[in-house]
Amino acid sequence: MPRSDKTRPAELVGLSAVAAFFVGGIVLMVTRDVTLASIFGGATFVVTIITLAMLVLAMSPQVSKPDNNPHD
Repeated sequence: MPRSDKTRPAELVGLSAVAAFFVGGIVLMVTRDVTLASIFGGATFVVTIITLAMLVLAMSPQVSKPDNNPHD
């Protein structure tokens, strides 16, 4: 298993966490309500991680056909 396949889940969680902190921080600065900011941050985390996971599943790997290999 390549190293990039092992780090992909950590990248998805990291990107989702960054988006959640950004939205939670914006909501916190605007409303000054910690509860509302945590709700929006959590919802953003869940929606972002589901969206990114679905996009990764939708991508098909680029598999070359054996007939088109010029090195044979």
